[in-house]
Amino acid sequence: MTVVSVINYKGGVGKTTITANLGAELAHRGYRVLLIDLDPQASLTFSFLDPTMWERELADDRTILQWFGNVLDGDGAASLDRYVLTPSTVNEVITQNGDGRLDLVPSHLMLTDADLDFAANLGGSRFQHGSPRYLPLHRALADALAAPAFSEYQVVLIDCPPNFTMVTRTGIVASDHILIPARPDYLSTLGIDYLRKKVSELVTDYNKVATDGADQISPQILGIVFTMVQYTGHGPLLALRNFIGHPATIEIPRFQQMIRDSKTVFAGAGEQGLPAVLMPDANPNVQYELQQLASEFLAKIRP
Repeated sequence: MTVVSVINYKGGVGKTTITANLGAELAHRGYRVLLIDLDPQASLTFSFLDPTMWERELADDRTILQWFGNVLDGDGAASLDRYVLTPSTVNEVITQNGDGRLDLVPSHLMLTDADLDFAANLGGSRFQHGSPRYLPLHRALADALAAPAFSEYQVVLIDCPPNFTMVTRTGIVASDHILIPARPDYLSTLGIDYLRKKVSELVTDYNKVATDGADQISPQILGIVFTMVQYTGHGPLLALRNFIGHPATIEIPRFQQMIRDSKTVFAGAGEQGLPAVLMPDANPNVQYELQQLASEFLAKIRP
């Protein structure tokens, strides 16, 4: 299993779009993929599930919010497998092509409240290192994914919120890699180096507490994926090229494949429960770029 957190401090950069399409394309290629939605906006959840069905059947007891509640109420890692769903629409397309599958742990619009409960359990809002629950709470998601029920998954993608609260920290601790979607503009690239520093601080602080080497973590930045790129006949707009070159100046890798701006394609995808990469009659350029991104992703995570 390879676990990847998808995160950027800036919202509106295509984070959920990348997670949904990457997961769907990998499943279409035969991989068993699990998506975990940690973002209170629940955009990833509603990319695959009808909001009315979510409200009627899932909101009260089948989302990551209730799982975090069980974690905070218990003494060990709460079972996560009962919260896993298999969205029907996307999997009907996936199973036509092979043995892949795309599963989802849905989010909840009230997930922001979970951080208040985390703070209470840790003795304050500053992630108290001396708390006896520091390691169990930070490791909750990692330990849950280590259960036998998840051994069949080859790739886990975690859609993180655009912040560094405890919910996000559980995702980072569980991850082998971090993927950073970004628009090629000033605000979207501004927080990337800061995000790297926050991840480094978490790793340092966590590993000081986790004296057992088996529990220590070392998530690596897989790369930056530029999204919503506007093209001319000669490539990306000239005004965007300095921002596209920004990762090299701070020594962070980036994916060679970029994803073009296509509001028509991506806006309609969520309503159909089918990501753009698998939609019939979608823009072939967009689909090709998403497919190439998946190929580059696989090349990066392979040992």
